Amino acid sequence: MRTKLSSAVFRLGSFLVLAVTAEGGDWPTFGRDPQRAGWAADERKLSPANVSSLELKWKAKVDNQGSLLFALTAPIVAVGVSTRGGLKNVVYVAGKEGKVFALDSATGEVLWDWKGPKYALPSKLGLQGSVYCPNGVIATPTFDRRTGILYTIAEGGALYGLDIGSGTVRFGPVQFVAPFSKSWSLNRLGDTIYTTLAQGCGGGLSGFYAMDVRDRHHPVVRQRLLSTTSTGGIWGRGGPVIGENGRVYGSTADGRFNPVLSDYSNSVVAASTDGLDLVDRFTPSNREELLRKDLDYGGASPVWFSWRNYNLLASGAKEGVLYLLDADSLGGKDHQTPLMAGIQLGNDPKSATSHGIWGGLSTWRDEEGQTWLYVPMYGPVSKNAPPFPVRQGPVTDGSVMAFKVTANVTTDKPVLEPAWISGNFKVPDPVAIANGVVFALETGENPHQKGESRTKDAGQRLMNTEHAVLRALDAKTGKERYNSGRAMETWVHFSGLAIAEGRIYAVDYASNVYCFGLKE
Repeated sequence: MRTKLSSAVFRLGSFLVLAVTAEGGDWPTFGRDPQRAGWAADERKLSPANVSSLELKWKAKVDNQGSLLFALTAPIVAVGVSTRGGLKNVVYVAGKEGKVFALDSATGEVLWDWKGPKYALPSKLGLQGSVYCPNGVIATPTFDRRTGILYTIAEGGALYGLDIGSGTVRFGPVQFVAPFSKSWSLNRLGDTIYTTLAQGCGGGLSGFYAMDVRDRHHPVVRQRLLSTTSTGGIWGRGGPVIGENGRVYGSTADGRFNPVLSDYSNSVVAASTDGLDLVDRFTPSNREELLRKDLDYGGASPVWFSWRNYNLLASGAKEGVLYLLDADSLGGKDHQTPLMAGIQLGNDPKSATSHGIWGGLSTWRDEEGQTWLYVPMYGPVSKNAPPFPVRQGPVTDGSVMAFKVTANVTTDKPVLEPAWISGNFKVPDPVAIANGVVFALETGENPHQKGESRTKDAGQRLMNTEHAVLRALDAKTGKERYNSGRAMETWVHFSGLAIAEGRIYAVDYASNVYCFGLKE
């Protein structure tokens, strides 16, 4: 869904800040739109014909220290923002230590930064201070161009609204989630901000959280808890996925399943966007196996999209099985029947780490109206995977897989038709798509969790890493058109890309922000 932007003028201090129309060029949230499609629908500067001429435009290190695998959130971008230095395209990232940074997209200069006051300290209970509860900010912010406000969650769990041009606080603080909880990427629909919680960090229970911010003096906070314990969290990095059908979706992780007690682990759940009433779910028939083998269904975010007369949701996670669901009736009458039977794409060993679908799925509709689905896969391709007509090379560590959404010749219902598999990736992040190009970040991280400390550090996860690599693939064939080589300094964990005005933005564990663009 494309956001309709409008111009609004706000007087802050002694100068005017103008939130001008961005003509669709913004990347305002993780995955760009509320559905988490990852598609820069209005991008025209980049194309398969010219992406081979990409180069690193700038690299900027910000004042943030990464720890426990996390450093900076995925970037977001606002086009045509009025700042003290004039109209600029601005890149925003939040740091684990609680700062928000606004960078000039032309130069990488930090235009402003902000950090909220700390009113509480993290406890030492449970998993606090581990990679599971990292005691910091990991939720990608979002902004509202109608008001010119960027929303972020501070370390203490309060929601703040910052002016996109100056960093001045214009909303909050209003307590949104538990202090030092594990909240994921913010999303917005109208005047409501959404997030999700996982793993009981800070004592916050798993589920959907929403805040109506239209009246800064009367904000309304709602919760839809999906577990009575610390389990069953929604920890796909896209956080809440909002459809155009009045529903918000998320995939939940391991834990107890008992609908009578409102425990909905290893399921895709849907709540109403207005009151967060639970309206639907899909629970795989092998949920007990998922729990027993630690194959959290919550390890990746689904993606919502439309096709003909259907509202669809594609999902999958650590098990390596891809599902296509009817977004209006997720699992049918028995809550266990997908629109299309699950496809085993990877993770033949049924391993809980370094295999399967992680991060999130993405979609794109090409110039001929064909809908595509892109899946980031860790590990080799399953021996039981369907045949792909195009393979771009052997795969040992991971790949990007592409499907076309087509009609079943018998039922006319939507099905996923395998199209291509990329060459080898040392674990890919969720892809971003622009004008026939798939941009995928090879993270270079070490995904093996064996020996990982649950209390002090990230163990061996900080060793045997490689530098991240930005790669551009032809969206219809998977053929590589660009490779950034050694341009990026270090690896990255649980991140994402942003695209705006012909430029691609990424971050790494050393707290660097990167901008890639076409040679001039």
